[in-house]
Amino acid sequence: MRFRPTIVVPAAGRGSRFAGPQHKLEQPFGSATVLGCTVRQAVQTQLPVVVVTTAALQHLVAEFLATRDIVVLSPADAARGMGHSIATGISERSGAPGWLVLPGDMPLVRPSSILAVATALEQHAVVCAQHRGRRGHPVGFAAELYSELILLRGDEGARRLIARYPAQGLELDDPGVLLDVDTSSDLETLRRTSG
Repeated sequence: MRFRPTIVVPAAGRGSRFAGPQHKLEQPFGSATVLGCTVRQAVQTQLPVVVVTTAALQHLVAEFLATRDIVVLSPADAARGMGHSIATGISERSGAPGWLVLPGDMPLVRPSSILAVATALEQHAVVCAQHRGRRGHPVGFAAELYSELILLRGDEGARRLIARYPAQGLELDDPGVLLDVDTSSDLETLRRTSG
């Protein structure tokens, strides 16, 4: 693939809706953790990957990525929300021809789905993976949106940007593009789906 957007994996949130002694991204999933599986799927695309996370979660991705591809936020910066994590990842890879945002709690998104969004991004400013008409992730953004992306803040991530620009929905036969882990019941559903 000549067009090589960077996959940005925001993984610095508190995961406050998840009840349990460990962070939701640390939960065992398959042969790794929720975050580890998400990153492994991203790495399998052979596209560049950058993970934005916290010091407490950094070890979950160290086996999959070089240190230069892991951005560790301070607790104060991590508390600034998903938008800040996305903006940080994008600014770290400012020279990329585009970016695919794949939240760290989505371990079932297939590498082929990520690549399909990357390919569609060559023709559109914003591309959203979708399954059966429902929008999911990854969401791709072309380089022309850089100046707006690096200003993202808060927990709503890039929703306003997606609403402002015509987003191309890319229908995929991959229910994983809709499945994230917010609660312990979400985790059980994902484990059943993957099993």
